[in-house]
Amino acid sequence: MKKINVLLALAAVVTFTVFGCGKKENDEEQGATPAATATVDPATAGNITGKVSFEGPAPAKGDPIKMNADPVCMKMHPDAMYQTPVIVNANNTLSNVFIYVKAGPVVGMKFPVPTTPVQIDQKGCMYSPHVFGIQVGQKLSIKNDDPTLHNIHAHPTVNDQFNAAEPNQGMVIEKTFSKAEVPVPFRCDVHNWMNAYAGVVDNPFFAVTGEDGSFSLKGLPPGTYTIAAWHEKYPAQEQTVTIGAKESKDITFSFKGQ
Repeated sequence: MKKINVLLALAAVVTFTVFGCGKKENDEEQGATPAATATVDPATAGNITGKVSFEGPAPAKGDPIKMNADPVCMKMHPDAMYQTPVIVNANNTLSNVFIYVKAGPVVGMKFPVPTTPVQIDQKGCMYSPHVFGIQVGQKLSIKNDDPTLHNIHAHPTVNDQFNAAEPNQGMVIEKTFSKAEVPVPFRCDVHNWMNAYAGVVDNPFFAVTGEDGSFSLKGLPPGTYTIAAWHEKYPAQEQTVTIGAKESKDITFSFKGQ
């Protein structure tokens, strides 16, 4: 009887070793570590604000856009339009600069995905907005406002590519991005002058400069951040900023004309 009890004990040890260790190894293989959950305390959150300045003369408008292949586009733009990727504001700041947190405490944390889609319109044979930000998993609503055929062709590097036609006015399609990526370019294969750019990030701390060149990243937890500024024509820039509890800091990016 004593011998049988010893054998049963040994069998239990073997069973635990095989199945217990097997479960641990399986968890490690599956990458079972849960994603960090965002817990930004509003009592300690701070802000990073600033402007994007422009030095030197504003670039020339470029060549006129030839729309004669599509009479609908021609009718909407009887005066010549120009390719102008660089928009310098009256206060010597730069529009359409995408500002985002490239590194810091919030990167990789799990934030709620906004339920309101980001919208890009194909209106007047142009994309609007030209530069925008969107969170991973958030819906992108793509609308054709024109009575002519458009298509939107995304050219990402790490996300899935898509190319969708919208032949009818008022047509809307929706897409999402599964990974952070800055930038994701868009093109219209029907009208080669139409382009746009998305900054896809995994947190809600991003902005696009407008007519006064300013930006604001509000509600950041204390810590050290790498803030990046991306523009379609110029090399991207970065700055390291440390904010304490309830602290606000102002920074300036400066791009130079060539």
